[in-house]
Amino acid sequence: MAEIDFPAEIRALRAKFNSIEQVSDVETVKADIAELEEQAVAPDLWDDQAQAQYVTSRLSHRQGELDRLKELQSRIDDMEVLVGLAHSEGDPDSLTEAENELKELQKALEDLEVVTLLAGEYDEREAVVSIRSGAGGVDAADFAEMLLRMYMRWAERRGYPVQVLDTSYAEEAGLKSATFEVKGPYAFGTLSVEAGTHRLVRISPFDNQGRRQTSFAAVEVIPLIAPTDHIEIPESDIRVDVFRSSGPGGQSVNTTDSAVRLTHLPTGVVVSMQNEKSQIQNRAAAMRVLQSRLLLLKQEEENAEKKALAGDVKASWGDQMRSYVLHPYQMVKDLRTNHEVGNTSSVLDGEIDGFIDAGIRWRAEQRQTAE
Repeated sequence: MAEIDFPAEIRALRAKFNSIEQVSDVETVKADIAELEEQAVAPDLWDDQAQAQYVTSRLSHRQGELDRLKELQSRIDDMEVLVGLAHSEGDPDSLTEAENELKELQKALEDLEVVTLLAGEYDEREAVVSIRSGAGGVDAADFAEMLLRMYMRWAERRGYPVQVLDTSYAEEAGLKSATFEVKGPYAFGTLSVEAGTHRLVRISPFDNQGRRQTSFAAVEVIPLIAPTDHIEIPESDIRVDVFRSSGPGGQSVNTTDSAVRLTHLPTGVVVSMQNEKSQIQNRAAAMRVLQSRLLLLKQEEENAEKKALAGDVKASWGDQMRSYVLHPYQMVKDLRTNHEVGNTSSVLDGEIDGFIDAGIRWRAEQRQTAE
């Protein structure tokens, strides 16, 4: 095993850290924290709960960014001291400890470098994710449910709270569609690279002849609105329909008309919510998602970049961005980045950071090329 050139590795770590620190604009982060701290101690802050939650959440996110940079710088300094002591005292155990810390620091800096690429207008926001089954019948509905579980497991691994807003069950198995919020820093910027058509190839568990089936599901990701956003929707622009919530197989799970469907008449955008207990709660959740979608449409119009974030996802042949092959071999491959993993079970269990990181880097390269 080749001996590690620790001085060279430490120089490389410091160079990458300095680059990340420069891109992160630490002075701006500190200024934001100071301003948000002033807002957070204002006596009337909680008069507007939505604004208060936005301020405290953003303060936590910005403080977390600064703390993460300070911690990494401290760890690099400590490792340099550890290596010096290990060499001077001839301590192989300390060198082994330093080697392990080197690997962890390299991974931590790579992860932080990816975050610095999330510089879009709404990338810091929380996310609203919608999944809908596409071509492929019952297998597609089952695949949509598999993807829902995959993203919820991913969020769980990161410690991001998830709130399911709406689930529409298919008749035989799986889901027609599902919508959920992911509440975490940079959730939108991170998950937005997952938007597109996902393709599953496997032996269908629903085919009594055991034939191979190809099915599709579409993923849409939009940024959650913030109190600072101004999306006014006149009541005259909205049609409200109420109906009973339904569970698997079409069965009613609520004896009252608590589910709500909002139709934005000028754009044709439709949002349904049924997972809350009351009609008022479902209407509030539906309005929040409708405002988020209209916010995204507004940005697309302003930038003349149709399909830039959510896109027109058909969920069928010809426009898939990732394939999940379970038969005749095991592989998940992203068709944009060529990132692939042979352990399909781990991917479907939420281990998708490799795909997300590759997607973020790919998107940054595409934007740079276009400039």
